[in-house]
Formats: sequence, C-alpha cells, structure tokens
Amino acid sequence: MAPKGKPGTKGKKQIYEENKETLSFYLRIILGATVLYAAVSLGVFYSSSTFWSWASLVFSGVVYAAAYRSMRGMAQASFSEDGSLLDGGIDLNMEQGMAEHLKDVILLTAIIQVLSCLSLYVWYFWLLAPGRAAYLLWVNVLGPWFTADSSADGANVPPEQNEKRQRRQERRQMKRF
Repeated sequence: MAPKGKPGTKGKKQIYEENKETLSFYLRIILGATVLYAAVSLGVFYSSSTFWSWASLVFSGVVYAAAYRSMRGMAQASFSEDGSLLDGGIDLNMEQGMAEHLKDVILLTAIIQVLSCLSLYVWYFWLLAPGRAAYLLWVNVLGPWFTADSSADGANVPPEQNEKRQRRQERRQMKRF
C-alpha cells in the first residue's frame, strides 16, 4: 500500500551526503568501464586495435568528463565561514531532474564501452542518446508548442470572458446529457 500524503522532504545534510555517495558511485562506474575497456581492447588485443578503438576511448572519456563534471557542478555545496553547511546543492537523486539524464548517459556509455570489447559495432547503440534527447525535446518543448491552441477567439479575450465562456460551454454540455 502506497503511503498517503505528501512525500517527505530531505534536509540539506542528507542531500549533501547522498550527492557525495552518488558521485562516488558513478566515478567508480566510469573508472571500472574505462579500465576494463583499456585492458581488453588496448591491452590484450593491442595488435588488432585500430584508430577506432582509440577514438572510442577518447569519445567515451569526453562524454564521461562532461556528464560527471555537470553532475558535480549541480551537487556543489556551499559552506559558511565557520564550516557549517549552508546549501547541499541540487539533489542528484531527484526524479525527472537533469541529473537523471546525465546518469543515464554515463550508464549507457559504460555499458556500450564494456560491450565494445567484443565488437566495435556496439558503439552504434550510442545513437540511442540523441534519439532520446530528440524525443524529450519533442514531448516537453516542441510538441506542446506546435499543438498549443492559437485560435484568435481566445487570444485577446480577457480572463473573465474566458471563464464565462467556459461555464456556458459546460452548461450546454450538461443539457445534452
């Protein structure tokens, strides 16, 4: 059974501690995937490594650095002169936040990097990231903008008349039923 009421809020200290844990967890994922890829693709199979092996390592490094640095910037805490915590930063574990998308990019890149030890064709799965970004752009920005009601009758009408018109339409609908 789901709890009733408003979900509890987190304190500054709890956000600060959880952000530290989250950042260290994703740093371990980044380092683990990179070390595994370098050991297998560039170490064990060094004789068969190509320009694309090195290019994918550089690409994943750039993606990791950008995403991790953004997350670290969001989680930046501020302290007073006496050392007490003033602000714990943005909660990185908040649902539907920007940090959630950055964590998804890190996880996608890590999974692809590890699987690319088997074949470099796995890197084509990274095209899922721009596809997801285009989907989110459409759903959150472009779709509502294109489908917004831009009829001339409701654009320049004062709010009182809009309310009256809406009540009148509701009464008409009630008469039909």
